[in-house]
Amino acid sequence: MTPRFLHTENDFSLGLANVTRTDARLRELIDFAGRPTLRRRPAGFVGLCAIVCSQQLSTASAAAIWGRLAAAFDPLDAEALRRARADKLARIGLSRPKIRTLKALSKAFAKREIDIEALASMDADAAHAALIGLHGIGPWTADVYLLFCLGHADAWPAGDLALQEAARLAFRLRQRPAAAEMIDLAEPWRPWRGVAAHVLWNYYRAVKKRDAIPIQASGANSGRGARRSAC
Repeated sequence: MTPRFLHTENDFSLGLANVTRTDARLRELIDFAGRPTLRRRPAGFVGLCAIVCSQQLSTASAAAIWGRLAAAFDPLDAEALRRARADKLARIGLSRPKIRTLKALSKAFAKREIDIEALASMDADAAHAALIGLHGIGPWTADVYLLFCLGHADAWPAGDLALQEAARLAFRLRQRPAAAEMIDLAEPWRPWRGVAAHVLWNYYRAVKKRDAIPIQASGANSGRGARRSAC
């Protein structure tokens, strides 16, 4: 199947029409919360690094660390980060695991171990597999990158805490579903699972009265098989 992408509002409208036709419950969520907004972020090395920096952090903390990192390396590129001393990165506020991940990413990009441009033409599952092959990149990071940076319409961040809680509330589940349950839940929405994610995040925002910024659930980036088995 040819991959679907969410590059424009027309793409997004097509996806909304399809998922609401497939599942009337999603139409009810839109009727309650309003039409969701298509979200996009910069792609490439910088976009992937930004998502790594945001792992398991509040929006404010992630923004502060990212601001210091961008100011310290202008421009921020793989070669500059590869050469950076670990103690300098630690003073910016990065944890040791994140420093290791950013260093590994820098080396992978420098050695062309991943073709970041090619991810934009792969289907979501293949692109996901390519990303989690990189050191420190788990399922949550991969899916958030695919959805927000590349616009993959079928990317599904099953390990996202807000998405899990939105599903619990929207579908009146007894408890917040785990990542594996989220995978099963979203299967009928293919190839527009990323659109359904936008609907659920928007519903979360309306119910909780706060923005549903993607935050990985505990352990959502651990284990390469988590997507089939965790924005």
